[in-house]
Amino acid sequence: MSRIARGAVPPILAFLVLLGLWQAVAGAGLVPADMLPGPTRIVSAGIGEREALLRHTVPTLLATLIGFSLSVAVAFLTATLLDFWAPLRRALLPLLIVSQTLPLIALAPLVVLWFGFGLLPKILLVAFVTFFPMVVGFLRGFSSADPEAEHLLRSMGAGRSTVFRMIRLPASTPSFFASLRISITYAVVGAIFAEYAGAVAGLGVYMQSAKNVFRTDLVLSAVLMSTLLTLALYGAVVLIERRCVPWLRVEQGAER
Repeated sequence: MSRIARGAVPPILAFLVLLGLWQAVAGAGLVPADMLPGPTRIVSAGIGEREALLRHTVPTLLATLIGFSLSVAVAFLTATLLDFWAPLRRALLPLLIVSQTLPLIALAPLVVLWFGFGLLPKILLVAFVTFFPMVVGFLRGFSSADPEAEHLLRSMGAGRSTVFRMIRLPASTPSFFASLRISITYAVVGAIFAEYAGAVAGLGVYMQSAKNVFRTDLVLSAVLMSTLLTLALYGAVVLIERRCVPWLRVEQGAER
């Protein structure tokens, strides 16, 4: 059995046991079906509403991908500026930390009021939710560069931009992909939160509509769809990492 298979078996078994317990509790009628339907009823409701679910998944996926791409690009530029100018880092980093204390539940309605019910507020909220972890990941990666290698390059006459390009930027690769894996899971949540606050389409809109008619099974079907979407995006990030920097997996395996 491969290492991946050995790592996947325990969580899959735990998940199946949890589903079995849930189905048993629902089947025994210990909890009202309208309050907590069983997994089979949720899947059945989701299959029955698959066209509507897929139609609402597309706007959520679009907002997630655009917002996350914007977040990565702005985070890279911001982290590079903060890495080059220490006074700017000392001035802005505390503000970035404070920005993470803003409650999303209060911010989402404001963004919708300012920018309407279209795609833009969803993109901005996804970027806001994922921006800070990406900046921290870049900064941590830059600071992990080998100081002796930097000193050697400087002794050969290299400028700051050359040292950054040849030493500090490559050193940030492991932290970058670690932050990417974490942030992509937040991105879908940010998009759905924005849709819940106000939008014309998306999984958040679908959940709210199902909630208003007391269809718990449809709400949970949308939750299942968002979970599958998050897992697919996470898997895509892992695949990109393995394709682009295959030596990282070897190094991390050697460290373990």
